Amino acid sequence: MFPVAITGPRLTLREFREDDLDASMAVVGDPEVTRSLSFDARNRAEQAERLAQDITRAQTAPRPDYYLAIANDTDVLVGFIRIGLARDKSGELGYAIRREDWNKGYATEAATLMLDFGFNTLHLHRIQAACGPDNHASQRLLARLAFTPEGRMRDHVFTNDAWRDSLLYSLLDHEWRSQRQALGR
Repeated sequence: MFPVAITGPRLTLREFREDDLDASMAVVGDPEVTRSLSFDARNRAEQAERLAQDITRAQTAPRPDYYLAIANDTDVLVGFIRIGLARDKSGELGYAIRREDWNKGYATEAATLMLDFGFNTLHLHRIQAACGPDNHASQRLLARLAFTPEGRMRDHVFTNDAWRDSLLYSLLDHEWRSQRQALGR
């Protein structure tokens, strides 16, 4: 399925474009943002190459993932979100927001839109997410979205010159539907 655009109250999840390079650097080029991600901060040349790969990969069939830009109401990239597709109708959620937009609820809105897409459009059964043990904001977000903690993966990622554990969470389709019904959505 290409192109994908998912619109929410304040944000749109959309395909990446070449002109997203400068805005994406506020996410992937900021060591404070990438400190809790699974990769080190990137320079402009690295990100330009990665962005081109992401744009090309989105057009493959079948798609291996739905890696989308999070754009604000002026269509400026403020972050990104991804569901990587796996076997057995499962996926893995990941997200990042540029530092200047932290604590505005953007991650919650974007994740809610992506989970609706994953469960209702892609018909996934399970979506998991992992975050660093020190990433308390992400842990709170996953709890708000009704994810269940599953455990700790030791030395899961190598980033910033060190091995880091990850906390694993999951959400099943019927749990998401129940939560959405309870909220009247």
